[in-house]
Amino acid sequence: MTRLRLTLLAGVWLGCGFLFPGGVCVWAVTPVSCASPATAQPELTEYFVSLADPAEHLAHVSIRLRNGEGMRKLAMPVWNALYQVRNFAVNVEDVRAQDGSGAAAEVRNTTTSVWEVTAPPGCVVVSYDIHLDVPGPFGSSLSADRGFFNWAMVLMYAPVLRSEPVSLRLLDVPAIWGLRDLHVLGAADPGKVEQAVGVAQNYDELADSPAELGSFRQSAFQQDGATYHVVVDGNPADYDMAKLDEVLGRIAHAAVDWMQDRPYDEYTFLYRLPHGPGGGGMEHAYGTAIEVNANRLRESLLPLASVSAHEFFHLWNVKRIRPQSLEPIDYQRENLTRALWFSEGITSTVGNMLLVRVGLIDEKVYLQGVSEEITELQRRPAHHWQSAEESSLDAWFEGYPYYRSPERSISYYNKGEILGILLDLRVRQMTHGEKSLRDLLQWMNEHYAKQHRFFPDSQGVEEAAEAVTRKSFAEFFRDYVSGVQEIPYDGFFQLAGLHVVNKTVPVGSAGFTTTANLGGQPEVVQVDPNGNADRDGIAAGDRVIAIDGKPANAALDDQLSQMPPGTTVHLRIENRRGQREVKLRLGLREQQTYELQDLPSVTPEQRAHRAAWIHGDDENRGTP
Repeated sequence: MTRLRLTLLAGVWLGCGFLFPGGVCVWAVTPVSCASPATAQPELTEYFVSLADPAEHLAHVSIRLRNGEGMRKLAMPVWNALYQVRNFAVNVEDVRAQDGSGAAAEVRNTTTSVWEVTAPPGCVVVSYDIHLDVPGPFGSSLSADRGFFNWAMVLMYAPVLRSEPVSLRLLDVPAIWGLRDLHVLGAADPGKVEQAVGVAQNYDELADSPAELGSFRQSAFQQDGATYHVVVDGNPADYDMAKLDEVLGRIAHAAVDWMQDRPYDEYTFLYRLPHGPGGGGMEHAYGTAIEVNANRLRESLLPLASVSAHEFFHLWNVKRIRPQSLEPIDYQRENLTRALWFSEGITSTVGNMLLVRVGLIDEKVYLQGVSEEITELQRRPAHHWQSAEESSLDAWFEGYPYYRSPERSISYYNKGEILGILLDLRVRQMTHGEKSLRDLLQWMNEHYAKQHRFFPDSQGVEEAAEAVTRKSFAEFFRDYVSGVQEIPYDGFFQLAGLHVVNKTVPVGSAGFTTTANLGGQPEVVQVDPNGNADRDGIAAGDRVIAIDGKPANAALDDQLSQMPPGTTVHLRIENRRGQREVKLRLGLREQQTYELQDLPSVTPEQRAHRAAWIHGDDENRGTP
């Protein structure tokens, strides 16, 4: 794929455009017609986005279609970034069109996300306004101090022209943001803004190149022949930019070394560090957009490093080593896939290895993390009947709170990460430590990504494992990937001198269970009858906004279970009736935990296997 080359052509603010009654300043929107603004290299589809009304969260979009006969069709995507249908047309207002002479053209909304424009042959301009007020890496937002744009949430596309080059030009950019304060993932030089038009190879490439504008801090560093840009939207008191650069440089080097590949010359990390709810990251071919709660970051850099390692490795696994079921992207309906256990889960497996390789976590912390993942899977009753492939297929249900409950589903992130660990150990066992998950991913990179081919979902992963080991993996994939056989953990971990110990421990009980959508607030899905939470009026559907004065996040249930029974916590609860404070006393319940421990006798050979496994090394290679 050719890299997107996009820079900013800003409109000029000459003061207040006009005043509404009451003295509210409204900026004039630069008009777009078939004749103006002029472009040096016209494309069949030209996008113009005016940012004249940032305080109203309103962008003004014009699409200039250079050629066409009679009726043109434009569509708005219904999904992007998350595996959830989110019809972005809900934010679209006042769709209108004009032909080459400037006369109004007929516009008809044929479905909720498709418009037909009837005009004489030749050029036509379709315009609309769109409300953008969903912050974070999975949304698009425009406000008085910043703008963040996932373009598939902003721009309609002409289906017949989707594979053709497109241009994008930003107009009426607030002068206080500064012309240099634009970053586009995949741009030729994400930190440099000139009076130029950006051109993408096609709509898909543009959709994979979100842009950040506004007042933010930025830095750049060189590593292994590439330039890395770091852009941070947050309070400088919450982080150390130099330390952040240093950690990201180590992660990038470790990943490039591990894959023996660097398919880019420039890469951009975009960070948003809110003090309120938020979290998660979104991968892109030449960068990532990440959100981390600033309060967590003050306590430790590890949460940011962890999500950064995961999203960075996605530049291989999912962006280039890509399952066939996700191609071509269908913006109008779900792309159903059974391979997210690999694309997401094994990315987590590798991400944690990278943290070990760069010294951010040690063996003890790594094994504790694996134990927690096993505990998470085994505690979910749904693991008895929902497979990793089925969890991948059902990703489109994740927006529903009950679906995320332990009785209804497992997580393809969680089981996929465990399967990545077990697959790694099985490859090592079959090859006496000479091959590993590293070889499997390098093989897939060579045979799929670099050949511009997509792998046939789980079958492709199985074939890769067999190509690397020359052994059959049919049973592994039948029982644990597409099947729901109980995993005999000890049989895998014995290679590393470990076994899994099951314990029953007393823990604090909140009397309710929550789930949280990615980056969202925990929502109550179940309340124990006659428990303290029930008596305090907590009910299914309530959202927990804060605990003990700090924002609540997806880890709330684990956080509460780690507190001693009898502890009193202060919760802020929100529902349709508003917010209220609840003082809740934790009860007592017994909980199953699973912990990796040394075998009674660990041999030097097993310790060598363990060290190589945790660092992601083959035993005929060393750590860098």
